[in-house]
Amino acid sequence: MQIQTVATQPISGQKPGTSGLRKKTPIFMGPHYLENFVQSIFDVVGAAGKTFVLGGDGRYFNDRAAQVILRMAAANGAARVIVGQGALLSTPAASHLIRLYKTDGGIIMSASHNPGGPKEDFGVKFNMPNGGPAPESVTEAMFTRTTEITEYKILSAHDVDLQTIGRHDLGGMIVDVVDPVADYAALMESLFDFPALKAMFASGFRMRMDSMCAITGPYATEILENRLGAAKGTVVHGTPLPDFGGMHPDPNPTWAHELMAEMMGPSAPDFGAASDGDGDRNMVLGAGIYVSPSDSLAVLAANAHLAPGYARGLAGVARSMPTSAAADRVADALGIQYTKPRPAGNSLATCSMRARPPCAAKKALAPVRTMCAKKTVFGPSCCG
Repeated sequence: MQIQTVATQPISGQKPGTSGLRKKTPIFMGPHYLENFVQSIFDVVGAAGKTFVLGGDGRYFNDRAAQVILRMAAANGAARVIVGQGALLSTPAASHLIRLYKTDGGIIMSASHNPGGPKEDFGVKFNMPNGGPAPESVTEAMFTRTTEITEYKILSAHDVDLQTIGRHDLGGMIVDVVDPVADYAALMESLFDFPALKAMFASGFRMRMDSMCAITGPYATEILENRLGAAKGTVVHGTPLPDFGGMHPDPNPTWAHELMAEMMGPSAPDFGAASDGDGDRNMVLGAGIYVSPSDSLAVLAANAHLAPGYARGLAGVARSMPTSAAADRVADALGIQYTKPRPAGNSLATCSMRARPPCAAKKALAPVRTMCAKKTVFGPSCCG
């Protein structure tokens, strides 16, 4: 195994936002494109002696990009990378692993709710040691670096077996392949009243969860069907596919039309939900009822204290300016802070809750998402 230093030159347009860098997949697969951006990440945050988390939503090019990132991490001196089996991790699960293992951050491969496939979208983003996405000061530094880059480092090596859980060596760097679901499912079990939820399903409560052939299928199956006892088949479109089965993994009434039709039909289950490509956006419905993101935030804020992880209540809630004032009214009734930040970029329905510290939920601000079809923010950082 040898470290190669590859001459390159800046590629225009590699400007990431808080949701990372998103482009069409063929662009990412082009000469030096992924490598330039990843090297710029390592040049800004540093890699020598550090530990990172790596995973993605399983879209087309996810597996190949993971191998490139691993070889570049090794070439740049990283000590260890924790990878989800198959290079799969939802964004909330990646955020949890970053904090759980106290790593130096993580690289997440996703274009969120955008379609996947050979001619569709791909993305790469960096999450900080707190589990949240890189702030603007860091993403701006990464962008600046992409305009100056002249070389990148990559290890000449065979692919790492990412299908086998266990420890591997890559040029002296440890690669730990982990179950992408187990730690996150355990976290959920510590935050929510699983015995009560299990009893509810046992009493005949029916649910439909549409994972839209994206990353949340394995998580939903393990948590809802295996741990909570929901009927087999509760989770549909539960296998992550490179092209999301031709679906557009944006959980809204237009793209989740199969779920909408079932929930508005005569034999609708009691509760329905759908999630996006990387698992940090969702939509919820009752039988014959669509719940808007703003209202779902308000309902969660009003009832958060019923979950063990939020038993101390919330410190505050936040929503973006164009959304309804339902959360404001809940905050007033609870006597907690609320704010209406101006929307940034394409985040037009940002909703957030912050748990009162100390609280188990404070350690898991990102993974426990509000039921929101757009971005969600927990605590001091946006974790989308």
